[in-house]
Amino acid sequence: MTEAILLVGGKGTRLRPLTVHTPKPMVPAAGVPFLTHQLARARAAGVDHIVLATSYLAEVFEPYFGDGSALGLHIEYVTEEEPLGTGGAIRNVASRLHSAPDEPVLIFNGDILTGLDIGALVRTHEESGADVSLHLTKVDDPRAFGLVPTDATGRVTAFLEKPETPEEIVTDQINAGAYVFRRSVIDTIPTGRPVSVERETFPELLASGAHLQGMVDSTYWLDLGTPQAFVRGSADLVLGRAPSPAVPGRCGESLVLPTASVAADAKLTGGTVVGEGARIGEGARVTGSTILSGAVVEPGAVITDSLVGEGARVGARAALSDAVIGDGARVGADNELRDGARVWCDAVLPSGAVRFSSDQ
Repeated sequence: MTEAILLVGGKGTRLRPLTVHTPKPMVPAAGVPFLTHQLARARAAGVDHIVLATSYLAEVFEPYFGDGSALGLHIEYVTEEEPLGTGGAIRNVASRLHSAPDEPVLIFNGDILTGLDIGALVRTHEESGADVSLHLTKVDDPRAFGLVPTDATGRVTAFLEKPETPEEIVTDQINAGAYVFRRSVIDTIPTGRPVSVERETFPELLASGAHLQGMVDSTYWLDLGTPQAFVRGSADLVLGRAPSPAVPGRCGESLVLPTASVAADAKLTGGTVVGEGARIGEGARVTGSTILSGAVVEPGAVITDSLVGEGARVGARAALSDAVIGDGARVGADNELRDGARVWCDAVLPSGAVRFSSDQ
């Protein structure tokens, strides 16, 4: 296997305001755009040709990654004029593939952070003779996911929508968002219209008698669809809990990029990232959080499990917990933001404007 398709066209609506100016795969995680981690892991698995299926803010990918040579890859870009869904996006880039009809093509969703053994998935595909092989993972609560039961040999027996009753939970295995397709199968996906690979392509292949193989790999797996998950994924990369050859530094409690400045008595823990040109003031405490490039955290601020956008400012003694501050926003001194609060890009909160406790 030498080819892969990465599906990076989604709007990332659940991640807003992180994705107002930046497509989801380009939001920094552990100091680099999240997509960098996926590209690096694909390269480590032997992939050398990758087609990016882009749509939302498509123009930002190529200026950053170019032809991919810096990562040891040949990258091509295909932009959807109208969103085509996962299956439609795969079909839309088929003309850029070089693989022969029976050769395997790796496909990744662009918002999954995983420790998947890519080589093992490809071997499973080849040894089973499958038409499509799927990475499956086990979750404690599968109600938010589509279920994928398999037989004793790992062959997929059904695709079940999100269960609504306990009786419908027949397995804890879910579709983990990475696949190996036989090249010829891609050409069977309809063209020119939206197609969901999960809701249409896979069930129709199964109904037609195609061989769909599941491989359960329950190493690290996280869907980065929400701000809280994205912040956690970045922290796990820095802490070394999630594997990636693209983290620009040693794993540990924090990652401070070269042009950032951190006061001597500030405390950074829990996988915190401080981006290029960002500043952390005296006595600030930042835990498990991402401070993007050019942002400023003023003295005495306490930030936990939160993300502060590019060029944003968090005022002195402000307390953030499980919050997202959009690019260019200003959070005045002595504000308290928590429990999923989102401050939009360029918004301004006066000092002490939002609190969850007394000001005394």
